[in-house]
Amino acid sequence: MYDFGTIYEAKGIPDAITALMADENAVVLCGGSDVLLRVREGRLAGRNLVSIRSIDDLSGILQENNETIQIRPATTFAQITQNELVQRCIPTLGEAVDQIGGPQLRNVATVGGNLCNGACSADSPPVLLTLNAELEITGPNGARRLLLEDFFEGPGKVNLEHGELLTAIRVAKKDYEGYFGHYIKFSQREAMDIATLGCAVQVKLGAEGKTIEDARLAFAVAAPVPMRCHAAEESIRGQAVGETLYDWFGRTALTEVRPRTSWRASETFRRQLIYELSGRALKAAIQKAKGEGSA
Repeated sequence: MYDFGTIYEAKGIPDAITALMADENAVVLCGGSDVLLRVREGRLAGRNLVSIRSIDDLSGILQENNETIQIRPATTFAQITQNELVQRCIPTLGEAVDQIGGPQLRNVATVGGNLCNGACSADSPPVLLTLNAELEITGPNGARRLLLEDFFEGPGKVNLEHGELLTAIRVAKKDYEGYFGHYIKFSQREAMDIATLGCAVQVKLGAEGKTIEDARLAFAVAAPVPMRCHAAEESIRGQAVGETLYDWFGRTALTEVRPRTSWRASETFRRQLIYELSGRALKAAIQKAKGEGSA
C-alpha cells in the first residue's frame, strides 16, 4: 500500500523548486526505488511528491569544453554503466554501480538518489569521492557548488536544504586523466545485497610505473558516512610499488576509519575488511595502470 498525497510532474528545474518551496513537506521523486519504499513503510506516509524524472536537463552524461565530465543526477545506473564516456574515462564508476541490485533496479534507480539518500552503504559515493567529484546544487537562491566529500553530514543526512536539487555531478579532467581505479564490494550475498563494506581506489603511477605518483582511497560503511582516507593516501605517495605497500596502505587506513557493529557485521570484521580490501583494491588498480588487468 502506497499512502501518499499528490504527485506533481515538474516541467523543469525552476518549476520543481517552486513546487517544493510551496510545500514544506513535499518530497522529491525521481527513480523512486528508495522514496516509494519509505512511503510504503510509512516513513513518508501522506506526503506530496514532486517528480523530476521527466526533466531533460537532469538526465544524461556529457563532456564539457574543458573536458570535465558532467553526470546529471537523474541518470540511471544502467545508463552510467553503458555510457561510452564513462567506460573510457571513469570506468570504475560504471563497474561499481553495475553491482547495485539487479537489472530492474539499475534501470530505474539514479545516481542522484544514491547520493542524496545519504546512506553509508551506497556504492557510487566511494568511487566518486576518489574522483574528487564536485556537486552543483540549485535552489531558490541560485546555484552553489561543493565537493562531494563535504556533502555527507551524518547517517541519512546531506548538505541539501528543502527546495534545493542536485543538478549536476562533475569530475574534472585532472582528476581522471592518468588514473586507474578499482572498486571492491563485500556483501553477504553475491548479488542483490547492500555492501557490508565498499572500497574504492584510484591510482596514478610515476615514471616507468615503479612509484606511486598519487593515490586515493574511499570507503562505504567504514564510518557513519562515505569517507576518504587522506592519511593512507599521503602515506604511499612517492613510494615504490611492491608487496609491502599494500600492507602499509591498509594499516594506515585503519587509523582513520570509524566502523560500527551492526546486524550485518561486527566492527572487528569490518576492520579486517578495511585492511584487506585496501591492499587488494590498490594492487588491482596498479595492475590496471600497468596494463595487466585486475586482480
